[in-house]
Amino acid sequence: MAITSANQLELLQTAEAVAREKMIDPGLVVDAMEESLARAAKSRYGSEMDIRVSIDRKTGKATFTRVRSVVEDEALENYQAEFTVEQAKQYMEDPKVGDTFVEEVPPVEMGRIAAQSAKQVILQRVREAERDRQFEEFQDRAGTIINALVKREEYGNVIVDVGAGEGILRRNEKIGRESYRPNDRIRCYIKDVRREPRGPQIFLSRTAPEFMAELFKMEVPEIYDGIIQIKAVARDPGSRAKIAVISNDGSIDPVGACVGMRGSRVQAVVNELQGEKIDIIPWNDDQPTFLVNALQPAEVSKVVLDEEAGKIEVVVPEEQLSLAIGRRGQNVRLASQLTGLDIDIMTEEEESARRQKEFEARTGLFMETLDLDEFFAQLLVSEGFTNLEEVAYVELDELTVIDGVDEGTAEELQARARDYLEAKAKAAIDAARALGAEDSLIQFDGLTPVMIEALAKDDIKTLEDFATCADWELAGGWTNDNGERIKDDGILEPFGMSLEEAQDLVMTARVMLGWVDPDDLIGAEDGAEDLVEGDEEEAEA
Repeated sequence: MAITSANQLELLQTAEAVAREKMIDPGLVVDAMEESLARAAKSRYGSEMDIRVSIDRKTGKATFTRVRSVVEDEALENYQAEFTVEQAKQYMEDPKVGDTFVEEVPPVEMGRIAAQSAKQVILQRVREAERDRQFEEFQDRAGTIINALVKREEYGNVIVDVGAGEGILRRNEKIGRESYRPNDRIRCYIKDVRREPRGPQIFLSRTAPEFMAELFKMEVPEIYDGIIQIKAVARDPGSRAKIAVISNDGSIDPVGACVGMRGSRVQAVVNELQGEKIDIIPWNDDQPTFLVNALQPAEVSKVVLDEEAGKIEVVVPEEQLSLAIGRRGQNVRLASQLTGLDIDIMTEEEESARRQKEFEARTGLFMETLDLDEFFAQLLVSEGFTNLEEVAYVELDELTVIDGVDEGTAEELQARARDYLEAKAKAAIDAARALGAEDSLIQFDGLTPVMIEALAKDDIKTLEDFATCADWELAGGWTNDNGERIKDDGILEPFGMSLEEAQDLVMTARVMLGWVDPDDLIGAEDGAEDLVEGDEEEAEA
C-alpha cells in the first residue's frame, strides 16, 4: 500500500470509524497509524535509523522524516541515528551536542508483510486504548452499585457482563449459598478495579458492608440528599446486619425514614440481601450510649469504657445475657464491628463477683506490701487507690482526707510504698542483667525496671534490639482474619503501654542510634499535621 493522495483522507476516515466503534479518541488511532508506518519505513530504510511519521490531522498527508542527534565523539554508537559535531557541520551551521537534524525522506510502499505488521500495531494500540478507557470508566464507578448480566459460573465464581467488560463475583463475595444461571440479572457492589495486562479486572461483591449502605442510599431519598448520614455498617452476610444512622435535620427521624411506610424501604433492602435481618440504630457520639443502642434488642444495665485499651465492659441482667450475645455471638460481634470496640459482656452477678475479687486482691496487695491490717487496707481501696505507685507518689493531702489518717501516718505509708517499689526495681534490674540486658537498654529513658526485665525475658537485651521492635509487638494490637478480630499480646502491654507511647519510644531509640534523622522525623510530623488539617477542612467543607 503506497501513501498516495487517493488514500490520504481514507486514513483519517478509517481512524474516525475505529475510534467511534471502540469509543476512544481518534487521535490515539492516528498515533497508532504513525507508529505502524514508521515501522514499515524502518524495514525499508534500515532498523538502525530513527524514522518518524507524522500524519496531518486535516488532510491525512503522511510525512516521513529521518532524525539524527548530535553526540560527543566518544558517545557515538549508532551511525545511522547519531553523528558527531564535525560530521554535523556539513548539514548544520553551528551544531552543538544535543541538537537534532531532521530531513524528509521519500514515502515507502507497504508490502503484504509490512501491511500485516502495521495492522497488528494499530489493533494492539486500539486494544490498549480501549482497556485504558474501560479502566478509567470503572475506576470512577468503584464504590457504586452496578446491574450486571450473569454470563457463566466457574468454580463457584460468577462471571458477569458489566457492559463494556466483564466483572467477577468471587465465591466468598456471594451471600450464603446464592447460585445464578446464565442471563440472570444481578446487582453488585464494585469493590475494586485493577489494571492488569489482559484488561481491567473488576471485582464485585454482595457481602461488603458498603453494598448495604449503597442499597439504602437508593431506597431512602433522605440519605441520597445528605439529610441522613450512614455512620457505620456491620454485616453477617445473609443472616443479620446493623446500620447506624444520624439525621442532620432535627425534624427527621433517621430510623423511621430508613424503615419507611410500613417497612417498605427496609424491606426492599432485605429482599435484595436474601432476607438478611437489619437492625437500624441511631448513631450517638457518646460511645457508651451508642453501644447500648448497638446491642439492641438486649437491655443494658451498665457500661464501663476503657478508652486507652479500646475496650468496653457491658453489664446486662441475667435474663438478657443470651439476647445480648446472640446466636453464636452474632449480636455482640456485629456491635463490636459497628463501634470498633472490644466488647466484654457479663451479667450483673458476674460483674459484682469480679469487683469483689478485685477489691480483695488490692486489699491483699496493700496488706502484704505496706504491712497494714485488713481494715486499713480496705479503707485505701475504698478511697480509689489501686496500686502502690498511687500511694507512693500522690499529694499528701489525698491521704490525709481519709478518716483516721494524719500527716505522720500518711508520710509513713508513702515511705513504706517507696521502699517496696525501690526494692522491686532493684530486683528487676538485677534479674534483667542476669538475663544479659546491657546498659544501653537499662539506661534508656522511658522504660521502667520491670519493663526492662520483661524485654530481657523476650530476648530484647540491647537498645538495638529494642529499636527493631514494631509498636504492636510492645503494646499489643488487633489483626483482622477473615472479618474476625484476633488479639496480639504485647511484651509491655501488662504495664499499660499504649501504641502511641511505644511508637515514640522506638523512634527515640532509632534517633539515638543514628538510624533516623531527627529533621526527617519533624518533617514527617509536620506533613502528618498538614494532612490532618486538610482532612478536617475538607470535612467541614
